[in-house]
Amino acid sequence: MSRPGLFVSFEGIDGSGKSTQARMLADRLRTEGVDVIHTREPGGSPGAEEIRALVLQGDPDRWSAETEILLFTAARRDHLERTIQPALEAGKVVICDRFADSTRMYQGLSRGNLRAKVDALHDLMIGVEPDLTLLIDMDPETGLSRAKARNTVEERFEDFGASLQEAMRAGFLALAKEYADRFRVIDGAREADTVAEDVWAAVSPHLT
Repeated sequence: MSRPGLFVSFEGIDGSGKSTQARMLADRLRTEGVDVIHTREPGGSPGAEEIRALVLQGDPDRWSAETEILLFTAARRDHLERTIQPALEAGKVVICDRFADSTRMYQGLSRGNLRAKVDALHDLMIGVEPDLTLLIDMDPETGLSRAKARNTVEERFEDFGASLQEAMRAGFLALAKEYADRFRVIDGAREADTVAEDVWAAVSPHLT
């Protein structure tokens, strides 16, 4: 894929503050005169947003992990074709709230060891990784409490409980070591403005 732009993803457990940090970074870049696309997964394109409702709402056991892998990959493919790839080809900065690393964790670990299937499908249908991934690290109990306090209809994964969040945190930290060339781990258990300064310090060298 041609990508003269910059592709930045934010990852973390539910309630880690990554969505807030993605928004704050997009706002800061715009004030610096940077052409930014701020998007999210699942979602980020009309078709992918329809799939988002399917996977984030309803009973925790609504889908098997294998079915979720297919749904998330379908959403990501549409998102890539319609939003991410055109923006990168135009030289824009793409900030994405979750990308393939979330599928590696949530579907790859949540109900069995399906990581190999996730990676195989990703290689076949997506084949793209961010240039930089910012992992906003957070204590699982604190993150889950924050996430549940939002009281939205999109709480299907939060309803799996603290044990999933603990597994996800460990998994994300392991992933950061596996892909150390593009991951930066940032402590999210601080004031948002303080976290944002560390985010900026990680991103700004990639803008020159």
